[in-house]
Amino acid sequence: MTLDPNSIAEAAKLLRDAQATGYWIAPLRDTFPGLDVDAAYAIQKLNTEFALAAGARLVGAKIGLTSPAVQKQLGVDSPDYGVLLDDMGYPEGMPIPMTRLQQPKIEAEVAFVLGRDLDLQNPTIVDVINAIDYCLPALEIVGSRIDGWNIKLVDTVADNASSSAWVIGAAPKKLHEVDLRACAMTMTRDGEVVSSGTGAACLGHPLNAVLWLARTMVRVGAPLKAGQLVLSGALGPMVPVEAGKTYTAQIEGLGSVTAVFE
Repeated sequence: MTLDPNSIAEAAKLLRDAQATGYWIAPLRDTFPGLDVDAAYAIQKLNTEFALAAGARLVGAKIGLTSPAVQKQLGVDSPDYGVLLDDMGYPEGMPIPMTRLQQPKIEAEVAFVLGRDLDLQNPTIVDVINAIDYCLPALEIVGSRIDGWNIKLVDTVADNASSSAWVIGAAPKKLHEVDLRACAMTMTRDGEVVSSGTGAACLGHPLNAVLWLARTMVRVGAPLKAGQLVLSGALGPMVPVEAGKTYTAQIEGLGSVTAVFE
């Protein structure tokens, strides 16, 4: 890790202040030269601890950078992860306040809810399948506390993998009911198609993303637990959020999920 504890605390506070005030900050890689991935995750962890101490509850994790195109853009060859907190979740149909969001964009994903812990050393895809209770259609609202989304890997990792909010559908399906690799996704904004893709866009299969996360979380000493929510990563391109608009993702075999914005 390249940063000392004081610099990690300073970077974490810059991100918290940006979220609280809406005044976006310069890229952390410029403010803290030499910032590496380990230090970026330490910044993310510190801000998670602040949120939990303030009363938030950890409910799961999200996987980011599952698109080869986005990985190439940021110069990386693997995904990243962030945490999901209870106050980031919104029910379908409840208007999401734009004031809670940071330069928001939205993407359609598959949500998984675990029925078993995934705390084995080096879990396999079979372990992942056995651990998943059910899946749901999901919308993740990503955001950046970095001005103009001028991010590289360390910036987004420190910034909780650029996560802001999430909405999931309410009609769970078992894995055997859905072909998650081939399932087609269409996302509309007030009825107009704005994004499309398939499950294969997410690391070849959404379960591949969950496997990567399960192995990573065991390695960092925070294994996924029964009851937790996992967001797979995008099935198609993310699009900017516009105030007052309604976004609906239809995922073949999973149904639909809708997010409404104030």
